[in-house]
Order: sequence, then structure tokens, then C-alpha cells
Amino acid sequence: MRNKLTSAFDRLEEIILVTMFSGMVLVIFYQVIMRYVFNNSSSWSEELGKFLFVWISWLGISIGARRGEHIKISLIVDKMTFKAARITNIVTESIVILISGMTAYYAYTLVLSQSSTPFAAIKISMSWGYLAVCLGCVLMCVRCSYAAYLAWRMYREGPLGTEPVKGGAG
Repeated sequence: MRNKLTSAFDRLEEIILVTMFSGMVLVIFYQVIMRYVFNNSSSWSEELGKFLFVWISWLGISIGARRGEHIKISLIVDKMTFKAARITNIVTESIVILISGMTAYYAYTLVLSQSSTPFAAIKISMSWGYLAVCLGCVLMCVRCSYAAYLAWRMYREGPLGTEPVKGGAG
């Protein structure tokens, strides 16, 4: 059940991001055609393109965390023993959770404080832009919590049959 739920959430996340990215490409294409072919720029398309880019960026950090594609320096961890590497992974994931949690909190305060301020051209509340930061950081906390849990479980149970005994991510 848990794997089905996780897979469904992962798929939904990817569908939302691909849809937003497609929308952003179409809006920016429209903006380029209007500007360079018809010599008539529309302000809403530029603002909507930026808005979608912000959402794509902040929601995309969750996919990066799930795939383990965020930048990290693993030179030292790769040389550690299996258990020391798992403890290091738990500590680093905890630090990311702390930073993401603090960022989500302050983004939430911006969501509340900017509720009555609209974007100039697309006429929606600025809160929607800051909500991307808040939601992205909350998703990052969830992903990092799961990664820390897996590292803890591997620490307790030992390496799997296919896993090398020394260091490595996990």
C-alpha cells in the first residue's frame, strides 16, 4: 500500500511539473512571437512565465531530493565505514530538514502578509508566488525525512546484499 501511495504521489508530482513546464514554454513562446513578429509585447505573459518558473523551481527540489540529485560532496562519506556513512547521511538530512523547515515557516509568513498584494499584470495575489517556496520546502522536508529514515534503517539492519560495505550515499 505504501509503495503504491508513494508511486502515485511521485507520478502526480511529475505530471504537475511537466504540465507547468509545458505551460511556461507556451506562454514564453507567445511572448516571443508577440514581441518580435507583431512588435507588441504583453505584460501578462512575461509575468506568468516568471510565476510558472518559480513554481517549477521550488516544486522541482522535491524531485531532486527523491532522486538524490542535489549537489553534495561525497568524497569523505565514500571513504567512511558503512555505519559511519549512514550516521553522516542522517545528520546531513537533518540539517537540510531544519533549513527547509525554517524557510517554509518564513515563506508561510510571506504568504499571509502578501495576501492583499496582487501581481501587476496577472492580477492574482502575490501569496501564490510565495506559496511555491513554502510548499517546495515542506515537500523537501518530507523527502529528507524519508531519506533519513532509510539511512537509519540501513544503519540498524546493516548493508543489503548488493550494497558495498564502505560509505556511499543512501
